[in-house]
Amino acid sequence: MKHCSAYCRAKTFAFGELRDNLLRQYRSAMYKGVLHIERDEGEAFIFPFGVLVIWGLSHDETQKLLEEIRPFERETLEGQIIDEFAYVLSAGETRIHADCIKLASDTTLERLAVSYGIAQSVKLSEFEEYALHTIENTAHIPRPIAKTGRLKLRRRAIAKMRGMLYLVESDINLNFDLLDTPEFFWEYPEVEHIYTITVTYLDVKSRIEVLNKKVHVIHELFEMLADEQKHNHSTVLEWIIIWLIAIEILFFMIPDILKLF
Repeated sequence: MKHCSAYCRAKTFAFGELRDNLLRQYRSAMYKGVLHIERDEGEAFIFPFGVLVIWGLSHDETQKLLEEIRPFERETLEGQIIDEFAYVLSAGETRIHADCIKLASDTTLERLAVSYGIAQSVKLSEFEEYALHTIENTAHIPRPIAKTGRLKLRRRAIAKMRGMLYLVESDINLNFDLLDTPEFFWEYPEVEHIYTITVTYLDVKSRIEVLNKKVHVIHELFEMLADEQKHNHSTVLEWIIIWLIAIEILFFMIPDILKLF
């Protein structure tokens, strides 16, 4: 029984530079934007969105590869996200149970199909951690509003938080192929069912739905805060206008008042 490990290392890789660098060092090939590296004892699949999935490499070889890709990471994560599995070959039919991957055959395409699902799962874990962190950091915000009716956050802080959430939503739904079946399976439909088995086992689709709901709730909170700040700002402007009108009336009436004396 061998080991398969997935690492989410960064927001993205400088993929063109990384590809060119590794193609000079290893037996390599490209599969629809995924770099496949072969070693004597194993292989690795490197995805542009900051994830690599390693099959059968020793600990030392894995660490060597991780060090080689480090210079090409963009927005490196504070703590890398790791998922690990055991795997066996020629198991009759492909299935996953209790974190053990049983492969029907010893082919690169079959392992790549599984790797796609695993890569999406660990990338999704990055967004789940960000959402959890955001929820923890914003949980205190509604409490003083409920008690005092006052908001302590500034408009710029709220705008930055809303912008970060929008980026997360864009990454989930638009940028990293987390919702759709990757284009790779249009060219290799014979292994798409293996990808489906993997994402089903890892519960990717329902996790995306839950994550989108959490992000939506946080968005609603920030929308409420933004509306409250707009109302407060409008109120301040209204009072400024009232006082300016009052001062203008006072200056207009001063000559008439002085005539009385």
